[in-house]
Amino acid sequence: MPSEKLSRIVEARVNDPGAIAAAAARRVPATSLRGEHGKAMIIAADHPARGANGVGGDPTAMADRGELLDRLCVALERPGVTGVLGTADILEDLLLLGVLDGKSVFGSMNRAGLAGSVFEIDDRFTGYDAETIAAMGFDGGKMLTRIALSDPATPSVLEASARAVDELNDRRLIAMVEPFMSEWREGRIRNDLSPEAVIKSITIASGLGRRTAYTWLKLPVVEDMERVLASSTLPALLLGGEVTDAEAAFASWGRALRLPTAQGLVVGRSLLYPAGGDVAGAVDKAVSLL
Repeated sequence: MPSEKLSRIVEARVNDPGAIAAAAARRVPATSLRGEHGKAMIIAADHPARGANGVGGDPTAMADRGELLDRLCVALERPGVTGVLGTADILEDLLLLGVLDGKSVFGSMNRAGLAGSVFEIDDRFTGYDAETIAAMGFDGGKMLTRIALSDPATPSVLEASARAVDELNDRRLIAMVEPFMSEWREGRIRNDLSPEAVIKSITIASGLGRRTAYTWLKLPVVEDMERVLASSTLPALLLGGEVTDAEAAFASWGRALRLPTAQGLVVGRSLLYPAGGDVAGAVDKAVSLL
């Protein structure tokens, strides 16, 4: 990212912190969560706050904030991109750069389940809360909800997610729940991506909270997606994850997007750091699936 842009962000943070709230107040909100193609195309960038900075073989790829912001700006400029998901530090930088007009904005709410930590399941809410999401004029909040049946921290995770669902629903804001059935394997948390496990995670997540009118799901694309997505009537956004075979991934996303509850994509690293480095080309190809 050009030093002038970075200098502008730092200057505001040091000398005019109120510029962030002012930028949020004058931001032109999205008129719809979905674009002209009828689907959402949301760029995810909340990985660094959980200590997950790696992409492919580079363990610190997302740690250069200037480069990450530059890639986000390129992605957000592409036709058909409808929104962004991030933590407060990243979204505030984007607000100061003035690139969020007309985009839906989702705040990442829980990031305490640090990647590789012994407390990874105990994913406490250390990011946005519903009150601030509403005050900033954003569209909703996202919560990672990993369910490990052998870990005693899981009930607290579910309780915290249910509370966030309630608080967002009360404000008529989207509660984007990202559930996984997870387990400890060789000292690390691994998500079970079998269709049966994803179905179980969906049925658990769909029942969180006292209202679900504004609850959406953020789900991995796995085998047998027709059966997987048949397990709930809640709108579903499909997550990209880290992609090793781009052609296979795009093909599987395209097939899943034809299903009734599939409302679009939430993709981060595979579009922001694609093989070959062509961010615009990767984003355009994803948008073409919609």
